[in-house]
Amino acid sequence: MLTHPTSERLTALGLTGMAKALDEQRYAPATFDSLGFEERLGLLVDREATERDAKRLVARLKFAALRQAACVEDLDLRTPRGIDRTVMAHLVDGAWIARHENLLITGPTGLGKSWIACALGQKACRDGRVVVYHRVPRLFEALAIARGDGRHARMLKALARTDLLILDDWGLAVLTSFERRDLLEILEDRHGRGATIVTSQLPLEHWHEAIGDPTLADAILDRLVHNAHRLTLAGESMRRRATRLKPLDPTDQA
Repeated sequence: MLTHPTSERLTALGLTGMAKALDEQRYAPATFDSLGFEERLGLLVDREATERDAKRLVARLKFAALRQAACVEDLDLRTPRGIDRTVMAHLVDGAWIARHENLLITGPTGLGKSWIACALGQKACRDGRVVVYHRVPRLFEALAIARGDGRHARMLKALARTDLLILDDWGLAVLTSFERRDLLEILEDRHGRGATIVTSQLPLEHWHEAIGDPTLADAILDRLVHNAHRLTLAGESMRRRATRLKPLDPTDQA
């Protein structure tokens, strides 16, 4: 008699998972009648915990704004790209994030650098970590706008607080003086406090030139490279390979 009001009360209290589980027990009594009180209560609590975890994950993924819907379980290790299974298993484990280490992913375009970075970011979200993804050119544009409207310091502080920061497409152009200083501030704030993934088509030995100023380049690379794992990809473009292996459409006639 009190089951329905109790369910409504649970919903009103924000315990929607428990309310759903209670309704399930109510409408399928034969399944649960053999269980004791504590067992049935435990099922309600487990359901609530599961739904709250799922909601938090959805919120973390939304905040991360990952460029691609990638996950580590779908990672292709068969295509030759220079990916070592042992190294990748270590990266997927995520302990390096807890140690505030960095990951540098380099290689020609089309080899899946961004995809791998997003897959590791998605795994970090699933592990309960706060992740943020940015394409470097657009991040610098956003910081330039923030500098003009008074949000610059707040934006840098938000970047510093994330457990994992993904900087995608680094090194496409030589940095301006403002961009160099912004990058140094970001890495200085995160040094020893957060992990950073950087993807780039540019080989690591040319990063110094891409920064532009020798003094600031030394400072930036010191904070970024010295404790970093490196994943250097090589081989045929995945996009070109997918196009070449695509089945011929019989309607496509020359």
